Amino acid sequence: MNWAPYLWFIAGALFIVAELFTSGFVLVWFGIGSLVAGLMAVLHLGIGAQMMAFLVVSSSLTIASRTIFERFFMRRAPGKNLRTGVEALPGQIGVVVEPSRGALNEAAVKVFGAIWTAYPAAGELPLDVGEQVEVERVEGATLYVRRVSRELPWRQETSNRHLSS
Repeated sequence: MNWAPYLWFIAGALFIVAELFTSGFVLVWFGIGSLVAGLMAVLHLGIGAQMMAFLVVSSSLTIASRTIFERFFMRRAPGKNLRTGVEALPGQIGVVVEPSRGALNEAAVKVFGAIWTAYPAAGELPLDVGEQVEVERVEGATLYVRRVSRELPWRQETSNRHLSS
């Protein structure tokens, strides 16, 4: 009895199921490669052809997936580059978690769940805990921030509820 098709199909199913527990979106391509190799085994093609089909299909799909994801899932507005990491911080809103202290008014600000060393931008007064600030610029691992001059929509709702109570 020829066990090769069963082994390939089981491997394909395991790769695809394992993909559900990972975030890389790579194992699914090996699963598809295994299924193609299993079809080759059903057609009674040799182990060399099966291995070649597995390798060619898996690697081709893995290489092509970057292009596929960029083209269809990472759509951006024309002329806008995707900003990530520190590049995405300017313009973001944070909350002061430690007040200004020392001669340079060093404070701590929480932005995107991370605590950053922050200084008030030129012309700003020292920062107090709970104040909303906007990141003006980033230098190394330091933020320069300004108080938010406009009231945020969710702050307006809570302010209105307190006023009506």
